[in-house]
Amino acid sequence: MNRRNLEFGCGIVVVGLVAGVAGVATTLLLHAVEHLTYHYSFGSLLEGVTGASPVRRAVGPMIGGALAGLGWWMLRRRVEVPGLSATIANHRPLPRLPLTLDAGLQVFLVGSGASLGREGAPRQFAAVLGDLGTSRWALTPRDREILLACAAGAGLAAVYSVPVGGALFAVRIMLKTWHPRAVGAALITSSLAVAVASPVTHAAAPLDWPNPQLSYLLTGFALLLAPLSFGVGLAFNRIMDLARPAKTPTSWLLIPAIAAAGLLIGICSIHWPELPGNGKSILTVSLDSGMTLTAAAMIFLLKPIITAVFLRAGAVGGMLTPALATGSALGSIVALSINTWTEHPVSVAAVSLTCAAGVLAITQRAPVWAALFVWELARPPWWVLLPFLVAATAAHGLRVLSERRNTAQAK
Repeated sequence: MNRRNLEFGCGIVVVGLVAGVAGVATTLLLHAVEHLTYHYSFGSLLEGVTGASPVRRAVGPMIGGALAGLGWWMLRRRVEVPGLSATIANHRPLPRLPLTLDAGLQVFLVGSGASLGREGAPRQFAAVLGDLGTSRWALTPRDREILLACAAGAGLAAVYSVPVGGALFAVRIMLKTWHPRAVGAALITSSLAVAVASPVTHAAAPLDWPNPQLSYLLTGFALLLAPLSFGVGLAFNRIMDLARPAKTPTSWLLIPAIAAAGLLIGICSIHWPELPGNGKSILTVSLDSGMTLTAAAMIFLLKPIITAVFLRAGAVGGMLTPALATGSALGSIVALSINTWTEHPVSVAAVSLTCAAGVLAITQRAPVWAALFVWELARPPWWVLLPFLVAATAAHGLRVLSERRNTAQAK
């Protein structure tokens, strides 16, 4: 074994271990901020929000938004925080301290109730720790790119206990390759990260599958859901693109802007306690069939809008779980409508996750990863992966056809 392969192999182990540490650190910080914001000791965020007073629901996210805005204002005045994916792909040095501080602010804001995903923070922190742990080794630029992308995917895997989903995120979304060297590294690092984080996450699926009575006809129904997922996924992307500022905000106005966004979601949470946070509460209620049709419709409308408001205010966060939550609310609307007007009920949990997989496939342009990621989040029976794949690939196929038609018309 030559030196390059030896150091690459050691790098895989180091990256997997430190990504697990990053997952543990961001998870503990998130839970601490959630408990502080909503003043509860045990249970989920949804239970904490539900048990909090209306004043605390409204004021807590506002204070958290103001503090996060203050942190970003102080950080961005001094340094630029680059995008992680572009920095890795272009083989540029990682600015470790800015990325770490930015990750901490993301977790703090999401923990205080912001409608953003928390998955960006562990990806950034894991990549920083992976870069720090392998910086003195004589890695080629390509090997370094693979290891840092694997670190980001393993950070995602650690916080959600999704080893395959984390590996595929690194391979298909960050590296865009099926090269055996990258696939093997991604699988090992994500598995190690999940194992390291297991004392905190317990390696359990984030969502509880209710084990409903299902029919294989769900696979055919997934084809009918694909156009809905396609439309909602495109609309979600369009709303987020319009909301993102052309330039990263650096003025003191970040503080009142993000505080106002926090107040908005705080007021909305008085009536819909599922809204605060990254979207896990919406997914949980969808799987429990705990929403009314009216509540599902309101959450479906409000989740992307409030997420866009936070982006417009200058906040930074992930889009995976907000997109998942929006798709899940769409599925709840479809299932609850069918169950209201027909005598042949369908599983709200299964339809919700099927739509979530379809929407995620559109927002991330990765249908196979979307289906597997959604499956790992709840871990239903193996065959339920098939309708997830059908919905995701069919929705993605519609997107490809739409883009080809638009290209042909442009010519």
